[in-house]
Amino acid sequence: MNSDYTQLTIALAAEDIDVVAAIAHMVAPYGFYVEDYSQLEKEIDAIAHTNLIDEELLAKDRSSGAVHLFISKEENPAEAVAFLRERLDAAGIAYTMANTECRAGDWENNWKQYFRPMPVGERLMIIPDWLKAETPQTKGRVPLYLDPGLAFGTGSHATTRLCLALLEKNMPPTGRVLDIGCGSGILGIAALRLSDRQGRTEDVRCNDTAQNTFFGNTDPIQSNALHVFGVDIDPVAVRAAMENAVLNGLAPPVYTVAQGILSEQPNTQFALVLANIVADVLIPLAPEMPPRLCEGGRVILSGIIEHREAEVTAAYKAQGLHVIERSEDEGWVALVLGR
Repeated sequence: MNSDYTQLTIALAAEDIDVVAAIAHMVAPYGFYVEDYSQLEKEIDAIAHTNLIDEELLAKDRSSGAVHLFISKEENPAEAVAFLRERLDAAGIAYTMANTECRAGDWENNWKQYFRPMPVGERLMIIPDWLKAETPQTKGRVPLYLDPGLAFGTGSHATTRLCLALLEKNMPPTGRVLDIGCGSGILGIAALRLSDRQGRTEDVRCNDTAQNTFFGNTDPIQSNALHVFGVDIDPVAVRAAMENAVLNGLAPPVYTVAQGILSEQPNTQFALVLANIVADVLIPLAPEMPPRLCEGGRVILSGIIEHREAEVTAAYKAQGLHVIERSEDEGWVALVLGR
């Protein structure tokens, strides 16, 4: 029987999950999920404010977990396996790896059992769209409905949580926001969901003579509103981001996303640039940031594993951008930068 994906399952100790997830992101950035039950009681209490947990979940081993990757039939799974083994062995991580064949529908739906409503930062509540009806509204939090499908970004990973928390404090009330490597669209959609409730008070002045077109978007830009532009190299992510925007009542020109790479686009200026990727991508992006940043604008970088932080900050410092704020969680670092 033909299959659409090869599933690689890496079983390991819970304490190594974040490092392995970072390595997995290099191999299959839009096709992996994590099983981690080490913080189960704490997470359930934060979401549902209860200590009543299903017995099946209670039986899960807290000391171990797994990272599941999905490699499409167009790619070579053997190369992915070789890369993963090389990186994991170099990191001294104990693991076992197995592979199975699966169809797209299995991957797209089975991972949903691991995605539950979760509070993020001070104001957001990320809610899977299929649990919308059974999730009570949390007082004081803004709901963000999400069905990422194969696209990266549910809010559960530390890198996304860090980025969302910094976004709350650094979001401009008006202007353009750029989300590089938007994945599921979670960051840009969060900016718009929070835009009428929270915003930075400092003056952000953009050069309005700059082109308002970005990735072919010709819709008029209102100077007194927030507009988000997302970009991703993966067509699956582009489709998922637009579908998630619709789930939250958003559409062009307020929210626009397209497939492509940043260097091919005009130097439109942005009040805020978001990039939750990995250090190996963030570093070469550094020279492209200053021309795209408004006076008073800021850049939020996440996806930086702690031991790569110095390399990232050096690359951006060389472009005249310095660190304004730093956050850390589970060995990951997120930074706010400005001129």
